[in-house]
Order: sequence, then structure tokens, then C-alpha cells
Amino acid sequence: MKIQVLLKKTSEWLNGQGPESDIVISSRIRLARNIENYPFPWRASLDIKHQIVKHVHGAVAQCGFLKDGSLTINMEDLDEIDRMFLVERHLISPELSSSPEGSSVIISKREVVSIMINEEDHIRMQVMNSGLQLFEGWKMIKDIDSELEKHINFSFSPKLGYLTVCPTNVGTGIRVSVMLHLPALVYTKQINKVLQATVKLGLAVRGLYGEGSEALGNLFQISNQATVGISEQEIIENILKVIRQVITYERNQRRYLINHSLKDVEDKVFRAYGALTHARIISSKETIGHLSTLRMGVDLGILDINYRKKVNKLMILTQPANLQKNLDRILSPAERDEERATIIRKTLKGSKGPK
Repeated sequence: MKIQVLLKKTSEWLNGQGPESDIVISSRIRLARNIENYPFPWRASLDIKHQIVKHVHGAVAQCGFLKDGSLTINMEDLDEIDRMFLVERHLISPELSSSPEGSSVIISKREVVSIMINEEDHIRMQVMNSGLQLFEGWKMIKDIDSELEKHINFSFSPKLGYLTVCPTNVGTGIRVSVMLHLPALVYTKQINKVLQATVKLGLAVRGLYGEGSEALGNLFQISNQATVGISEQEIIENILKVIRQVITYERNQRRYLINHSLKDVEDKVFRAYGALTHARIISSKETIGHLSTLRMGVDLGILDINYRKKVNKLMILTQPANLQKNLDRILSPAERDEERATIIRKTLKGSKGPK
């Protein structure tokens, strides 16, 4: 099956590189588009949804941006674990996973680009990069959008802009989001104040897997809400200002921890390291909490810098669906907890431990 190809590599956005990568895990730009003369997916029959999939596949095939090793996957061909595997890697949304009939996804070779077909809108394309690279992502997705528009007539109003199912996406159709690791703000109990200020500025704050998800592992997604009456460049510039301020707050709290609570933080990092390298049974939630602490240890100089990429990789590899796909068998919850512990020990084995 095509999805097996994804098992052999790590997503580009998880490489732990890029600007501000000690705090910013990833940057994502997403565009929502619909096709003229077709009903929105929630109103479309299965036959029409298949027509839309065929139309978009044909348009992508005429463009040059996904010809080098991309995957085209019909969601109807995947079982629940396969679909959740793609959700855990942030290649599709939970919404697309839960409605596989008449839907599809196209994924680029390095997993930077993915195009969902018949999610909430006919087309939801995204570009995801490691670190803070919003304008780089915007340039890439703008080129993709322009290429597709040569072959697809998008629903567009001269007054409102691009038309979408959700009113909050009407206009530019753009959603800009940044995933941040903010352990120091959480540790010093400053996180609520910072996030509340962010929301007051008109931005949304969500967990690891987007809307409705829990903020596990001190990971938070911050994204824009307004898409109408403002240009894409202005949206990106506005969110960048806020993200840079949040980064400054996190750095200040990290300095505070180093200067005033280093022994406490070292103890927390050492305990997390010990749990991960010795546990025989460990849950997904406990794992991501300990991995967050290890990553903080890297960022504060307690652990070797090479840990960052391993931690990023384990944050996805230890999730339930990825775990089962890599082992190529269905596991009970108890078996997952046992296998998860084994994979963590193997991954961290031989790594240079805490100083």
C-alpha cells in the first residue's frame, strides 16, 4: 500500500531545524478553496464527490509542483489506523479522517505539501515547514494555488473573496498557524496570561492536533481567525508579531529558570530521562509529557543538542497509529504501552545522557 512509503522517513517539519527551532516546532500555511458549480462537500452526493476528486487529481497532474515522488491516496482505501496515522503526522485533519467517503489526499515527497480533497471544503492545501518559516511557506503555497487556478475555476466573489463553507474562512481562505513548545511559561505558571493576551489580539490557541484537541506536551498552536477584509501578507505579518512576542516571553522565562531554579529543572529533566530510558510500560500522554521535558533540557543546555531531532521523532512515532503501523500489527492499549516503552528505549539507547 502507498502509505507504507511514509513509514520509511521522518516528516520534513520534524527535523528540528529552521529559525527559532528551539521554540517553534513548525509553521503551517493552509488555503481553503471551493470549485464553481459544485455543491459544498457536506451537500454533495457520493457520485459528485468522486467527480470533484477526479477533477482535482487531473488538475494536480497538469501542474509541476508535485511530480517528484508525491503520493495520491483515496481515503476510502484506508482503514481507521491508516487514517489516524496520517492525522498524527499532521498530513490530514481529524475531520477528513472521520469522513473518508469520496475524499482524497495528495502528499509531497518530503511531506511539506498536502492537499486534502472534500474535507470541509473541496480543497484544503497546506505547506508545513520546520521552525518559523511563514513567509517561505506562503511563497510556496501561493505558487501552488496559482498553478491550480489555471486548471480549476475557484468559487470567488468580487465583494467577499474566496467562498468557503465556514464564514471565518471567507475572503483569503488562509489559515496561518505556528506550533510552539512553551515549557518554561507552563513551568513558571505564566502560560495562561500569555495565551489570554494572544486571544485578545484576535488569534486562536489550540492543542497539538488543532481545534478541540488538548495541549499535550506543552505544545500550543496559535493561528489567525480573521480572513476577510485583510490581505494574506497582513495576516502573516500580524501573527508573526505576536509569535515573536510569545517567543520573547518564553526565552525570558527560560533565563529565569536557569538563574533561579536550575537544580529543580535539572531534577525534572533527569527524572524524565530516567523514566523514558527505563520504563517497560508507558502511556502516550505520559510519553509526550516526558519528551517535552527532555526537549526543555536540550534548550537549556542540560542535554546534548542532538536530542532535539530524536525527541521530535518520538513525539510522532510513539502515537498509537504510528506505533501500530511501524510494527505492522494491531495492538491492544496494554500492548501499545509496552511496545512504546521498548521503542523509546531503543531510540534513546547510546545517546549521551544528561550532563
